[in-house]
Amino acid sequence: MKRIIHLSDLHFGRDRPELMAPLLERINELDVDLVAISGDLTQRARNWQFQQARTFIDAIDAPTLVVPGNHDTPLYNFFERLFWPFHRYRKWINRDLQPVAHDGKVSVIGINSVNPLGIQRGWFSPRDIRRVRRGFQDAAEGALRIVVVHHPLEHLPGEPKKLMRGARAAIKALGDAGADIVLSGHLHSWRAETFAHIEDHRGVIQIHAGTGLSNRVRGEPNDFNLLHLGADRVTVERFAAVESTRSFDHHLKVSFCRDAGGWTQCEEKPQA
Repeated sequence: MKRIIHLSDLHFGRDRPELMAPLLERINELDVDLVAISGDLTQRARNWQFQQARTFIDAIDAPTLVVPGNHDTPLYNFFERLFWPFHRYRKWINRDLQPVAHDGKVSVIGINSVNPLGIQRGWFSPRDIRRVRRGFQDAAEGALRIVVVHHPLEHLPGEPKKLMRGARAAIKALGDAGADIVLSGHLHSWRAETFAHIEDHRGVIQIHAGTGLSNRVRGEPNDFNLLHLGADRVTVERFAAVESTRSFDHHLKVSFCRDAGGWTQCEEKPQA
């Protein structure tokens, strides 16, 4: 895998139908090796919403890796949320809530951070940390190591949503496990930088996608990320549908370089 699309928060049921065809067209024309979707495929975990999400995923030409989000469990049916929170997700999307993908260049581990009893707030558990460590043991030597999770491990100051439980411990543990990149969503806002609170000498890159299709854009355009993956350089391109157009076009780009101290943001070289 050399190029990965990172997409999040489709929210079928609160989506913008006019954007679905342009989004699929752009995703498929980019001809990537993997499309990673970091949760919230639906708005209220209804069967018809999952069916729409399934139709969307089936229209993607590239292989996909999908993890659930908190909106993918029933909100109002407490009995179902308590005993079978992922029944509909497993029926329509994937029985595996934490899929993985490995090749010689990239190792991708999906983590289910949803806490059905926490409603919105997620949880990165000690079991999840152990699972990442075991998964990365199967990574080829020199492969980039990526974690896909719905809830972010770090929030900016002033973020009203609660940080998920276990986030700080997970950041440290992922650094120790050799993680290079964490892909997440949930906040409907875009961000690409290294973790500020990493307690390890290595920089770990955090990349948030906003919302691919939801009409709850929170002041930002619908977007997705295209990751160009090199051994010592990762470039993140944001594709966004600004208000004046329905097409997803290149919006901005940021690159990260790796040296002995880990990953840091690097300056783009001016073109001659």
